[in-house]
Amino acid sequence: MANLIEVEDLHFSYGALKVLKGVNLAIPQGKIVGIMGPSGCGKSTLLRHFGGQLRPLRGSVKFMGQVVHELNTDALYQMRLKMGMMFQVSGLFTDLSVYDNLAFPLRENTNLPEAVIRDLVLMKLNAVGLRNARNLMPSDLSGGMERRVALARAIATDPPLLIYDEPFAGLDPISLNTIANLIRTLNDALGTTSIVVTYDLMASLKVVDYLFFIHNGVVAAQGTVDDMLNSQDPFVHQFLHAEPDGPISFQFPSNPYTEDLNIKA
Repeated sequence: MANLIEVEDLHFSYGALKVLKGVNLAIPQGKIVGIMGPSGCGKSTLLRHFGGQLRPLRGSVKFMGQVVHELNTDALYQMRLKMGMMFQVSGLFTDLSVYDNLAFPLRENTNLPEAVIRDLVLMKLNAVGLRNARNLMPSDLSGGMERRVALARAIATDPPLLIYDEPFAGLDPISLNTIANLIRTLNDALGTTSIVVTYDLMASLKVVDYLFFIHNGVVAAQGTVDDMLNSQDPFVHQFLHAEPDGPISFQFPSNPYTEDLNIKA
């Protein structure tokens, strides 16, 4: 099976802070892949490299065979049309209705007549159970409804790649389970490839085919859901069981506390 994305020896830093220290991973076409790891490990930074918002210090990201950071502006724009993104904070246009939020990418990137756009918008909203909410404004929506509209907009143009950044955050159990099932159903029905970045273990384990765990700037572990659940790796075990003690530290790397407080030992 061909890989949609290939990441090779990816390095990136924010100033002196090294975030990615040699990430290597491949995402096959047609699968749902989960990317997990503790806060600040570089998951969102990795996603920004997929879309070309960041340029690597070393290494590369290939999308559909193209090296992302080598693309010029026009080619990068064309590449991004092949990606759908469900943002961590939904990212809906607050002054546009639900309908116009979904119609926007279709109007912007296609020459389809308005009647066809209307049918496509209603189809996507129906898929997430919100067809009758099309005239509401984002401020009228509950948190769960807003996430579902964001999902519908992400699939509006039927892109080959769908990226979900924390799709389960802030959802009640029913909405969470509905979104998880939608991600699975839409991926299989549309024949797309999906990347799910999340902290929600139970929801992600239900939906993903393969998992990558990021820690200390590299892929610390990877495998199928069963592989990870049965893993004896200390990092994986601590993360999956939410244990306070292990290789994952709660504290952000820093000098000893007493030094910052100017306390002499």
